[in-house]
Amino acid sequence: MDVRSLILLVQCLLGTSVAMTCREVPGSLKQIDAGVGQVFGVNDKNLIYTFYGGTWTKLPGTLKHVSVGPSGVWGANRNNYIYKLVGANWVRVPGLLKQVDAGGDQFAAGVNMNDNVYCLGRDATVGFSRGNSPAPWQRLPGALMYYSCGPNGCWGVNSKQDIYLMKGVTPTACMGSRNWQKIEGKLVMIEVGTDGSVYGVNAGGDVYRR
Repeated sequence: MDVRSLILLVQCLLGTSVAMTCREVPGSLKQIDAGVGQVFGVNDKNLIYTFYGGTWTKLPGTLKHVSVGPSGVWGANRNNYIYKLVGANWVRVPGLLKQVDAGGDQFAAGVNMNDNVYCLGRDATVGFSRGNSPAPWQRLPGALMYYSCGPNGCWGVNSKQDIYLMKGVTPTACMGSRNWQKIEGKLVMIEVGTDGSVYGVNAGGDVYRR
């Protein structure tokens, strides 16, 4: 995916202007996420960075995907192991995901290597602090290659680039209505801001906002 599009995307996520005044930020990342006023990303070597004080600061560890939101900072490494940042340490969470999202209302969600979709309710995400903490992931119907949540529902795209919306999602019912609503369009990635705004990137690297 085009790195410049992703850096542009995070600037729009953090902005408040309806006109989406965006700017390019120095640096090179393959994946980036913004939420609750914070920005995290990983580069081609899976090194983890956070944008703080106008500069990128390197964090310990390696991840292929990282997400920040109301449920904290979560990530997945090249082996699809799941981690949560607790204090200054990455703590492994039971389960396997290739992509994880922390943008829901204090719940986490993501997809595994088989495109199965999962979520973890608020009680587990907020209470997770060590490796033996319970993590009862719940499997949703269907298959998606990318999944992102916000205050007004969860959005995803499948391997055919079709877009879907799951409504009725709450901190204690992260599976929502369990009925997918198909949305017109094609995207390869989709992200939901903590304000409910929805952003996506298509196969050509074009950025869209709903």
